[in-house]
Amino acid sequence: MRVIAGTYRSRILAAPSGMATRPTSDRLRETLFNVLAPRIEGARFLDLYAGSGAVGIEALSRGAERVVFVERAAPALKVMRANLDSLGITNRFRAYSDPAGSFLRGPRSGAVEFDIVFLDPPYDAASEYASILGLLGGTSSAFLAAGSVVIAEHRKKEKLEVRYGELERTRLLEQGDAALSFYAAHPV
Repeated sequence: MRVIAGTYRSRILAAPSGMATRPTSDRLRETLFNVLAPRIEGARFLDLYAGSGAVGIEALSRGAERVVFVERAAPALKVMRANLDSLGITNRFRAYSDPAGSFLRGPRSGAVEFDIVFLDPPYDAASEYASILGLLGGTSSAFLAAGSVVIAEHRKKEKLEVRYGELERTRLLEQGDAALSFYAAHPV
């Protein structure tokens, strides 16, 4: 795994061992950030189920103002922190060791509205998609800035809903066995 572009271009990233964490492939990350290119500079980026941190680190490399990483698995958190350290990234991010749903439901001081939210739950945790997208669609004003985008990485065979509360799918990209569903907030 490597950083695709930006400040940390071509730098190698570690991934947690075992099958518990499935990193987003370099190719899919490149596709994702090609779509996000016009909006990444200066963005506030939320990386839910962050794993190794590759997606959030790519956002920082490409000019995101701030990234919040949320990952509950201790081995993945350890690798994420090692990746940030190896790149010399010491600011412009926060890392939380919470389940994604707890993070979104919990009180946060200095709440931030995010321009981009990326979520990539374990493929075997299909119920997480509906739960998290439902939370974001139901409380979008608390987490989503005006004009924000929410992207869910999922199995191509896993069909996500077109709408979750105020979130409506605007784009679906498929690549190999994976897919990216892009959502925008629209009033119900």
